[in-house]
Amino acid sequence: MSSLNENDDANSQNNSYGSAGGGLTGQFKPFASPYLNFDPGYIPQAQPEFIFLDGGSKQRGRFELAFGQIGGSCMIGAGLGGVSGFYNGLKAATLAGQAGKLRRTQLLNHVMKNGSATANTFGSVAVIYSAFGVFLSWARGTDDDLNTITAATATGLLYKSTAGLKRCGMGGAIGLGASVLYALWNNKDRLSDLGHYNPA
Repeated sequence: MSSLNENDDANSQNNSYGSAGGGLTGQFKPFASPYLNFDPGYIPQAQPEFIFLDGGSKQRGRFELAFGQIGGSCMIGAGLGGVSGFYNGLKAATLAGQAGKLRRTQLLNHVMKNGSATANTFGSVAVIYSAFGVFLSWARGTDDDLNTITAATATGLLYKSTAGLKRCGMGGAIGLGASVLYALWNNKDRLSDLGHYNPA
C-alpha cells in the first residue's frame, strides 16, 4: 500500500514539473548557439558559387580543358564521319543495286569506317593542340589569345608536316585563320567597345 502511494506521489511530481515547464516555455527564448549568433549583414550576398584560392585563376586551365576538348572533338568527328559514311554507303549501295541485308551491311560498314577515321583525325588534332596549349601556358605563365593562335598554327604545321612543304604551310594557315577568327569572336565585346570609342 505504501509503494502505491510512493508511485502516485512520483507521478504527480513529474506531472507538476512537466506542466510547470510547459507553462514556462513561453516566457524564455529558445536556445541559440553563440557560434550561430551573428549579423547576416556582415556576409556579402553577391559572391561566386565556387570557391577559388586567393590569387588563383577563376577559370579552368588548359590542362583541365584538354580532356573535354579531346573527347568533344572525337565525338564531333565520329558524328560527322558517320553522316558522311551513311551518305557514301547509300550512294554506293544504290549504284550497285544492293538490297536487304547486303545493303544494310554495306551502310554499316561505311558508317563505322568513315566515323572512326574522322574521329581519329579530330582526336589527333585536339591532342596536338592541347599539348601545345598546355606547354605554352606553362612556359609563358599566362593563358591568353596569343597561346591559342600559336598553338593552333603549330598544330596545323605539325599535323601536315609529313605531306610536303606546301601542305604543311596550308595546314598552318588553316590553323592560324581558325584561331584568329575564334580570338576575334571571343573578344567581340572589346571590339564593339573600341568601335564606340569617342575621343572627345
